[in-house]
Amino acid sequence: MSDTSTKESVKTYDPAEPLAENMVRVVFLPENKCVEFEPGKLPYKHHGRPESLLDVAENFDIFLDHACGGSCACTTCHVHVKQGAELLSETEDDEADRLDMAADLQLNSRLGCQSVIKKPGTVVVEIPAWNRNYVSEGHAPKKE
Repeated sequence: MSDTSTKESVKTYDPAEPLAENMVRVVFLPENKCVEFEPGKLPYKHHGRPESLLDVAENFDIFLDHACGGSCACTTCHVHVKQGAELLSETEDDEADRLDMAADLQLNSRLGCQSVIKKPGTVVVEIPAWNRNYVSEGHAPKKE
C-alpha cells in the first residue's frame, strides 16, 4: 500500500455505511476521519506497535502526537476509546503505569502506541481536547 493510496482513503465517517467482512475501520474524533484496512496488510510505520492506533494514524496521515516515538515512554498519544475496546489488545502494566500520569484520564483511556487492533470491526477513538489544541497552535509536524 503506497502513501498516496492511504492518504486518499481517509473519508468522513458514516455509521450507516456497512463495513466489509474481515476489515478494520478506525474513526478518529472529533474530526470524524474514517479509515479502513485489512488486518495484517498495513505497512508498519515504526511508531508504536504494529497495527496500533498510532500506527494506523501514521499510515493514514492523521496527526496523533507521540513525543516519545511510540515507545510507551510518555502519554502524548493518549486517546479515549468510544467504541470497539473489545477489538483492542489488553492494557499491559507498562501502559497502565503511563496512563496513571496522563491528563484527562478516563476509564476508556488508552495509549495509541500500545493499543493494537486484534480483531476486525469498528474502533472509534477520540483525541482529547488538549492534544487537538496542541495541533491547532501550530505544533503539528510539517508535511513534505
